[in-house]
Amino acid sequence: MEIDSGISDETYQDQILPHVSRTFALTIPQLPPALRTPVTSAYLLCRIADTIEDEPAISAAETYGFLQRFTAAVCGKEEAGPLASEIVRRFSAQTLPAERDLVGNMERVIRVLGRFDEQQRSAIRRCIEVMCSGMHHFQHSASLRGLARSSDLDSYCHYVAGIVGEMLTELFCAYSQTVAQRSLALQELAASFGQGLQMTNILKDIWEDRRRGACWLPQDVFSRHGIDLAQLAPEHNDARFRAGLLELIGVAHGHLRNALAFTLLIPGEEPGIRRFCLWAIGLALLTLRKIQHYPRFTAGAQVKVSRSAVMMTRILTNLAVRSDRMLVRLFERAARGLPLAPPSAVRRSDRAATIAAQPAAPIAEYPRHTLRAQLGSGRRRSDGGSLQ
Repeated sequence: MEIDSGISDETYQDQILPHVSRTFALTIPQLPPALRTPVTSAYLLCRIADTIEDEPAISAAETYGFLQRFTAAVCGKEEAGPLASEIVRRFSAQTLPAERDLVGNMERVIRVLGRFDEQQRSAIRRCIEVMCSGMHHFQHSASLRGLARSSDLDSYCHYVAGIVGEMLTELFCAYSQTVAQRSLALQELAASFGQGLQMTNILKDIWEDRRRGACWLPQDVFSRHGIDLAQLAPEHNDARFRAGLLELIGVAHGHLRNALAFTLLIPGEEPGIRRFCLWAIGLALLTLRKIQHYPRFTAGAQVKVSRSAVMMTRILTNLAVRSDRMLVRLFERAARGLPLAPPSAVRRSDRAATIAAQPAAPIAEYPRHTLRAQLGSGRRRSDGGSLQ
């Protein structure tokens, strides 16, 4: 991989993005131009933190120190260039070349961050601070035993994805006053949106995570079915394990219903933001269906959504992007047959959980005004229009 060192910082971001994330390289260009650069910077900063955390050649104590210093650099309290050089020298061959290049150029991404307005900088910096502290807490204790409780899975998903949903909501509200008028309802669903996407990735990557010594499944769910996660192996994947897997698919499905409710709160006059959200939701739903239909998979590639399915998702959501009713119907069609967890299993918000688990009254029966009413007056303004 070769990227011209003489290009602008913004151009560097655009060029490195597809090398470190195919999904975001697909969805971010759908955003309005004023949002593309801030969201790209935010994603790349999160990816830098994740790359530092994942490096096996650096001890847990040193990793935590590097993450603290990275947070300080993002907040303008430490020079990014020397820190980047120090970290890159410690990387092993297990860090991909594109990720190594990104960490080595963190100074460029942080410079771009410094050009945003105060609302944007504050939202992104808070996200990095929370993510770096919470992510390391869980990664440090990661093992093949999994997480003890479902509530631990909720907390983990919040640190690595829910906080990103909240940050994106702040960026969306800072961009559009119309979106900001619905900030309270959006913020209530934002973490659940992030958790639905993250849980889908966790379920898809079960076996890859185990091969590197980590498991993010909750033991309390599998204990009900007589499974000890510490002893789990692909060849021992039986009906009991699949029963626990179906429970978690149901929880992820519930969170993705909240993700749709979140997206429908974005005005139809902002089709770019809607597409950014809808493509992610659609691909997550299709991934859950593949996991459900092929529970004996042993690698994430076996439940990867096909290119034709990606293309169809893009076409259908583009056609329906301004119509809440059509989007609801598309969601119900994609989710048909998926298990759905009870409200108590979708913990991000009581009101969000009410929307998430309604098997007797699917989302298709909620026209826009009814859905907003159940979410709690999405038309209310936040205090002074500010985003705290």
